[in-house]
Amino acid sequence: MDDFIRSEMDAEIIEDDDSSIYLSIGDLMSGLLMFFALLFITALLQLAEKDVPKRVVIGNVVGQMKSNNINVKVNPETGDVSIQESILFAQGSTELKPEGKAFLRRFIPVYSGVIFSKPEFEKEISRVVIEGHTSSEGDDKTNLELSVLRSSSVYRYIFYDMNFSTQAPLSQKILAAGRGEIEADKKRDNPGDRKVVFRFQFRSDELKKDITKTSL
Repeated sequence: MDDFIRSEMDAEIIEDDDSSIYLSIGDLMSGLLMFFALLFITALLQLAEKDVPKRVVIGNVVGQMKSNNINVKVNPETGDVSIQESILFAQGSTELKPEGKAFLRRFIPVYSGVIFSKPEFEKEISRVVIEGHTSSEGDDKTNLELSVLRSSSVYRYIFYDMNFSTQAPLSQKILAAGRGEIEADKKRDNPGDRKVVFRFQFRSDELKKDITKTSL
């Protein structure tokens, strides 16, 4: 009888020990999850602080365009600067108009000047993309070719026919691309879709994407 009671007590002790082990592992996992959650939140807060230069850059672009009477549309969220086709090109043409060249001679030094006005601005802007855009009129292939040739025309004029103080560092950040009718109104031919866009790629946005991928 005593042996039976003793064996029952031993079994209970073993079960208690197992429960303690499982509880310890559970606590450890909970602690690790909490640690990584806090680490992730801290990283997001740091990125939010880094958004300040991004907003300041965009604010400076808007301010400089207004103070220099340069008539462009600046997206207050992204900093995208849209220049309508009628300013730069004749419809269907890839050759810059004289008025378009005159516009670029006014616009580019001011725009580039904002990018390189402060070291933190220069660091925050990892890339500037000149994007050609068309309306949905015509076929996709022709529109894509037209948009590429137009952005290339703008690029060539900036770096082969102009001369401004920040030209060399800007050449290290900028590239030309064609978007065709990707962002155009598909239901109708909208002349407002024919444009050239100067688009910032921000370092803080790239970091956010990297953190999101890592967390997934």
